This record gives sequence, structure tokens and C-alpha cells, in this order.
Amino acid sequence: MYSLYNLLIYITWQFLKIAAYFSPKLTLFVKGRQEVFGYLKENIRKGERLIWVHTASLGEFEQGLPVIKALKSTYPQHKVLVTFFSPSGYEVKKNSREADLITYLPVDIRRNTRKFLELTRPEIALFVKYEIWPNYLKELNLREIPAVLISGRFTPDQVFFKGYGGFMRKALRKFSHYFVQDERSVQLLERLKINDVTLSGDTRFDRVSEILERDNTLRFMDDFKGKDLCFVLGSTWPEDEALLIPFLQDPPPGIKFLIAPHDIKEAHLSSLREKLPGNALFYTNMENQDPSRYDILVLDTIGLLTKVYSYADLAYVGGGFATGLHNTLEPAVFGIPVITGPKYQGFAEAEELVALGGITVVDSPDTFAAVVRDLLSNENTRERQGKINTDYVALRKGATRKIMEFLQNRMEF
Repeated sequence: MYSLYNLLIYITWQFLKIAAYFSPKLTLFVKGRQEVFGYLKENIRKGERLIWVHTASLGEFEQGLPVIKALKSTYPQHKVLVTFFSPSGYEVKKNSREADLITYLPVDIRRNTRKFLELTRPEIALFVKYEIWPNYLKELNLREIPAVLISGRFTPDQVFFKGYGGFMRKALRKFSHYFVQDERSVQLLERLKINDVTLSGDTRFDRVSEILERDNTLRFMDDFKGKDLCFVLGSTWPEDEALLIPFLQDPPPGIKFLIAPHDIKEAHLSSLREKLPGNALFYTNMENQDPSRYDILVLDTIGLLTKVYSYADLAYVGGGFATGLHNTLEPAVFGIPVITGPKYQGFAEAEELVALGGITVVDSPDTFAAVVRDLLSNENTRERQGKINTDYVALRKGATRKIMEFLQNRMEF
């Protein structure tokens, strides 16, 4: 089966190299991987001790970040290598100082995995959430290098629990230990006779709690918000922005709007600029402007949204009408009501917060307008929903501590 898998991965890789000529994102995916081994040879010296953390993309990196920080603090004699599968994660974090080495993960072909491990010689490998790569796990197992899954979450519809999923079940069993988010994941792994499992919870709760504790001051937000209420719409897609545009034709007094589009390419920003009322300021055009004079601010940059949420009195999180909901925990941790679109199923924290009443779901411009007006006019409702959200996050902290205690007590590296 490994021979067939390697053949399929090889064919896919050749196809991607051709497709890269027609896709900027695939160009990054392919070119980045062609540079990995040179990067590793240049940056890893003989005898250096190394811990490897693999993340799929930006969301998984943020999820694993509390553990990455804890590893650097607890094992200062080791270098921490972070690998990404997706360009959307690597391109944002490639210059981050939160890890010692950051690169792409070479495609999961046998010769790649062997060369990667010969160059890096990690003492332990940690995979975040869903990343199951059969050849890497097989080679780690053969070299007796512990492989640990952190913040794993399993559902019955995954291939591991299907009759045809034998090959991936075999790969899954190569992990030395599994830290999972919920009881259902424990039970599903038990069905596969996998018992080296710890119910640790989700490290994202530790991550957003860290955000709460840092200095989130932004001068331009102080100027922009002033004494008004602030409604932040984060990671919005066109479908999300379509809810807001009619609302802005007759907004309530005393409210400022900040829009942080998911897509900050010029084509989308130009389209958004045409639809917004005249009193809108774009962040990249803020020089020599007084933000307090504007009612709408468009955050056409990356890296500031988590701090901006600290200024919000309520928030809308995008993706619930499009490709999938973005991170609802980032605004929730600040104790504010959160609004989303209807496609939130499959996101455990969103499902639970909807049930608890901390997140409100809207499905049209009319329901959006009704919910927003009610929240803006009712401070008690805002406070009640906000408290639901802060309590939810606070009760679920601690996954990083459980993971680190296990590694220190049970893993020798």
C-alpha cells in the first residue's frame, strides 16, 4: 500500500509543478519546497538539538503557538523547527521569531522524508490537530523518534473510521501519544484500540488567553473609536460584507465600524471602496488623516485584527456564508457579543457558544440589522452575552500545561 501511496503522491507533485505556472499560490507551494533542503543545510549545524513542530497553516500555527513558546522556554538548549504545509501559513510567519527555524514541509514522498529527517535529526516531533502524513510517521517510527499529536479532534466521518481507511489507520497508530480536544475523540480512538490518549482540551484557548493578557493598545484605534461604540467585522468575505452595506445606509448614531476583509487584494478592496459610504478610511491611506473624523475604517493589512478586537463592543466573524467560519475565540475572549453567518457547524467552539447564547447567528441583511440594532441599544444584553464568552474561554484553558507536564515526565529528550 505504501508503494501505491508514494506513486500517487509523486504523480500529484508532478501535476502541481505544472499547475504552478498558472497559479501564484501554487507557485509559492512548489518553489518553497524546492528550497527546503538548502535552507536546512545552511541553518542546522552538526550536533544541534532540535524539536520539530508541524502545522498545516496559519490557524494551526496559532493553535500550536502556546506549546511552541513553552518548548522554547523549557528546553532552551534545543532549536524549535516549525514546518508548514500551506503557503498561507508560511508566507505570514516565515520571518517570525517565535521559532528558531521556519520552512515548508517537503512533500510526503519516501526519499523526501528520509532526507528531511537526516538533515534535521529531531529528538521529538509534534503534529498539530489533523496532520497525518504516512511516510513521515513511518520514518519517525523506524528511527524511534517520538511523534505526538496535539489538539487532535476526531469525528466519525474521517477516513480513519471508515471500512476503507486501513492505510490511514496504520499511519495514525504511529503516534507515540495523542492529546485530544474532546471526549468524543477519546472514544473514537478507543474504537481503534488506541489508548495512549490524553484529554487535554484545545491549546487555542491558551493562545487567546495570552492575547487577552498582552498590551493591545493601538493609537489609531484610540483616535478612531473615541467615546463611541465600535463594531468590528473581522475576516469578512464579500458575502459577509453584503450584510453590512445596507445597514450603513442608515446606521444608528454613536457607532463606529471597522471592517477587516479576509481578502486584501486590490481588486476586492476597490470593489468594497465603491460600495461603502463616503466617510470611510482605509488603514493604508491613514497617513496625515485624523481617524476620529471617519465612521468607517477598513483594515487593509494583516497582523492587527486580534488587537483591534480589544476595542470592539460587539463583533462579527466572517466566513459563515462562504468557505468556513474564521476564529470566533479571538473576539470572544474580550467579553463581547459575537455574530456569525449560518455555516458554523463543524466548529466546536462556535457550536457550543451558539447553544450557550454568546454567539448569535444571522442569515440575511434583515436579521443582521435586527440583531445589531438590538445589541447596540441594549447594554445589559451585550454584557450578558459577553460574559458567556469570557467564562467559556476561561474554563477551557490549560491544555498547554497538560502537554508540557506529560513531555517533561514521560518523554526523554
